[in-house]
Amino acid sequence: MNNRNNIPEIDARLRTELTTYLSKFQTLTSEEVEAIAANMKVKLYEKGSVLVNEGDICHECYFVLKGCLRQFRLVNGIEKTTQFYTEEQAAVFFTSYTTQAKSESYLSCVEDSILLIGEPAKETEMYQKFPKLIEITRQMMEQDFGKTQDALAYFMASSPEERYLNLLENRPDLLQRVPQHQLAGYIGVTPESLSRIRKRILKEK
Repeated sequence: MNNRNNIPEIDARLRTELTTYLSKFQTLTSEEVEAIAANMKVKLYEKGSVLVNEGDICHECYFVLKGCLRQFRLVNGIEKTTQFYTEEQAAVFFTSYTTQAKSESYLSCVEDSILLIGEPAKETEMYQKFPKLIEITRQMMEQDFGKTQDALAYFMASSPEERYLNLLENRPDLLQRVPQHQLAGYIGVTPESLSRIRKRILKEK
């Protein structure tokens, strides 16, 4: 974080992002929203920050309030992007987080990102203090897991061009937020091939 930043203003911004998100859950009263927000860990990470390295043991999980994260692996020295996480998505390396195994992937910030950070001990404490969070978390995880399963099934059965068209339809914001070489790696082609796919689609339109 740059020294020129005003820390109190940053803290207020982070807290506002969190309370705005929590206010979407109608089961929570305004008092509960404020109390939960006061007990949660929220941080601002600059673009390029690495949250998890290959070989790390994940002691934290992340929920994106604002920004974009990228999960990738190194295969023969080449970065292979496996997922992008944007607003209201959770980035959790479940195997490493739950069993303390070493991570096989990296997680980094594509943009300046405001993240809600979870830790096992803190989660237990929060569930005891605010039982309503148990059901909210369960619903979030079920929705996210279902979307992840659907996305993986589509990816395995589709061509690179179909994957790009799927991004255009379902996650068009990524095309403006993510560098082309990372998008290319995500759909499984070189940047040059992605350029050809884009040109072909534009001509067809």
